[in-house]
Amino acid sequence: MARSLCILLLAAAAAFIYIQVSLFATQSHYADRLAQAEKSENQCTSQLRSLIDQVSSQQEKIVALEEMKIRQDEERAHLKILIQDLEKRSVQTLVNNNVVCTVVPVAAVVVMACNRPDYLQRTVESILKYQTSVASKFPLFISQDGINGEVKKKALKHYKWALDELFIKHNFARVIILEDDMEIAPDFFDYFEAAAKLLDNDKTIMAVSSWNDNGQKQFVYDPNFTYWDDWVRLKEVHRDRQFIRPEVCRTYNFGEHGSSMGQFFRQYLEPIKLNDVHIKWNSEDLSYLKMDKFLIQFGKDVSSATPLHGSDAALKAHNMDADVRIQYNDQEDFERIARQFGIFEEWKDGIPRTAYKGVVVFRYKSSRRRIYLVGPDSLGLLRV
Repeated sequence: MARSLCILLLAAAAAFIYIQVSLFATQSHYADRLAQAEKSENQCTSQLRSLIDQVSSQQEKIVALEEMKIRQDEERAHLKILIQDLEKRSVQTLVNNNVVCTVVPVAAVVVMACNRPDYLQRTVESILKYQTSVASKFPLFISQDGINGEVKKKALKHYKWALDELFIKHNFARVIILEDDMEIAPDFFDYFEAAAKLLDNDKTIMAVSSWNDNGQKQFVYDPNFTYWDDWVRLKEVHRDRQFIRPEVCRTYNFGEHGSSMGQFFRQYLEPIKLNDVHIKWNSEDLSYLKMDKFLIQFGKDVSSATPLHGSDAALKAHNMDADVRIQYNDQEDFERIARQFGIFEEWKDGIPRTAYKGVVVFRYKSSRRRIYLVGPDSLGLLRV
């Protein structure tokens, strides 16, 4: 009996132990599954939060785009009204002056506009300040290339279209192109009227510019002086023709918020000197700008300048009282010297900015003194 009871107790104990082990195993299994479930839930929560953040970000972008579209629509409407008003004012000026179709225009003036009505307003006000009295000689046009993406793709064709309209459709002999972020000098129109005669009489002149890339205040002195300039530097474009450009700029680019931003604007555009005196260009003797005369005289000026040599040539120029010339050997050498003076370093198709026959000329610290940076072949090209 006692033995049977002992066996029963052992069996019960074994059953109990088995049940406890099974329960523990089951609890461990469910604990693992619970942990996995919690992990999955955390992952789902994290993914949900990520999706919510993405949706929120997209909503913010949508709102920003909607606000941008509203601003662009407002700018477009403002620009349209502005252009219509300017066209009316231009026509009314012609009518009031009773000069419609009685004067042969010197050149059409076209402002290439996009989506900056505030800039355009400032530009046109600057133009009208000096154009009103000569409106018959320089009729004003505004050409807009649009602000939406589809039109932007065609922006490169804008200039050709506008010029075709003026040269071919309206039969203008000459066109002056301005951007919508420019102010003009008091003698802007006199300058171009006098230059028109040079264009007509000398086919080696491709065009006339109102701009000098090295026209910063510290590099100019004489508002009466102009130079020849290999301005369009690609050989297949200029075909041995040159530009006429002034020493002191007749336009000023105030467009900090545009294609030329940041350091470039502050270093090169903001310091530009806009001419502030009215030169009577039609009374000036510009015969020195005829090709042979300019080539000879410019060659003499360059050859008579004191040559400076060595890596410290810029420092030596500081102590000179006369015009100096410094030779550069190649693009790298030119850029090194240009950096020392602070002028444009940019180089295209073997020609630096503002160069004529490889010579870059600028005034030294707003004085009469000239610095000539001379290429290895320049003196030969100048027939010196």
